[in-house]
Amino acid sequence: MAADNIPSTLTYAAWANAFTGAEAEAIERQGDALNPDNAAIVGNPQSGLHKAVRVTRTAWMPENPQTKWIYDRVKQVAIALNNMVYKFELTGFAEPFQYSVYRDAEGGHYDWHVDQGPLAVRRKLSLTLQLTDPALYQGGDLQLHAGNQVETAPRQRGTLIAFPAYVLHRVSPVTAGTRKSVVIWTTGPQFR
Repeated sequence: MAADNIPSTLTYAAWANAFTGAEAEAIERQGDALNPDNAAIVGNPQSGLHKAVRVTRTAWMPENPQTKWIYDRVKQVAIALNNMVYKFELTGFAEPFQYSVYRDAEGGHYDWHVDQGPLAVRRKLSLTLQLTDPALYQGGDLQLHAGNQVETAPRQRGTLIAFPAYVLHRVSPVTAGTRKSVVIWTTGPQFR
């Protein structure tokens, strides 16, 4: 894994080929084995608002002997990207990785949001690992909004995208196929 040609903007940094196609397939198999049938919700499920904000199937992917290699690789790339671009003070992962599935038949999406709020831990850097071959789905773009423009992150399989947890972002509606990804948050002390 080399740090050559890391595309970065003020909004995000991307590490192409952080995982090979075969590794991405292996991660998908592990994620699918977790039965990601839990509908991820935002807000009060009684209000119906959550469906307007997010339609995603998720499963938690805790660190264990089968996933340790994924955690180790993500940690290595996250540290490298952070050292090259953001230079945040990070302490590690306080939450399990989240395997996410966006299906066209369900209108899979996640509207504009930030990865901070009244949480038990302080998220500082958000990361998304693109698992699905981009030819297999339409829509489902990871988009980030900073300043006066919307930027679309790379879709290539095996790419790891990092951005500050306070950056406004979304996954646009999947209009055909299924998009799978792993979402990760690093933690650390309060920004100063």
